[in-house]
Formats: sequence, C-alpha cells, structure tokens
Amino acid sequence: VQLQASGGGLVQAGGSLRLSCAASGRTFSTYTMGWFRQAPGKEREFVAAISWSSGATNYADSVNGRFAISTNSAKNTLWLQMNALKPEDTAVYYCAAAKSPYSPVILFSAAGVGFWGQGTQVTVSS
Repeated sequence: VQLQASGGGLVQAGGSLRLSCAASGRTFSTYTMGWFRQAPGKEREFVAAISWSSGATNYADSVNGRFAISTNSAKNTLWLQMNALKPEDTAVYYCAAAKSPYSPVILFSAAGVGFWGQGTQVTVSS
C-alpha cells in the first residue's frame, strides 16, 4: 500500500497550490481519505476529508471555503486545491486513508488513519 503525495512548494500569500496523492497497492473505493498538516512545533491537524463511496466531504474551520478536496472517477487519486493561501497554512501536508471502510468523514481524525503518505512541504510567504 502506497500513498504518494506531491504538489507542494513555495507560494506567496493569496496564491494557490494543488496537492495530489496517488494511491496504489489496494483499492480505497469504500474508504474515507483525507489531508492532514503539521507545522513546526505543532501537532498534526486535520485539514479535509472525503468519502470515496458517498462523496461526502468535511473541512477544518480554518480552511473551509478556501480549500477543496476531490478525487478522480478511478478512485486512485486524491487532490487538495488550496486557494487564498495564508502564511499560517505553511506546513507539511500528508494524505491519509482511514483504517476501516465506510468511516464517516465527520469523524475522520489522525487516530482513525490506517495509512499515511509521505509529506509534501507547503510554504506560504507573506
């Protein structure tokens, strides 16, 4: 099982980035997938989640309205479109899959993650 994240980089405040996560090694078509981030000196926090079975989504309050999570029809790629970026969005971003199928997106947390991808650095300059 592999989750390969990419798309991070350096961007000015107000700019946009699109993160991608390629899933391989198994099918996640019935799983909740999502993104977390970890800033220096802080705990890893939830950013967004999507159910590949229902299409339901959930966002952290801090990114709601600015970020959008989506998947492709083959259900092997996860994206995070990040708009109106702020310096406080600077962090290493991780894609993740739930431990069990049909996990509710509203309850998706780090404790419920069964698979982590490697991180991709997002740096937003002021």
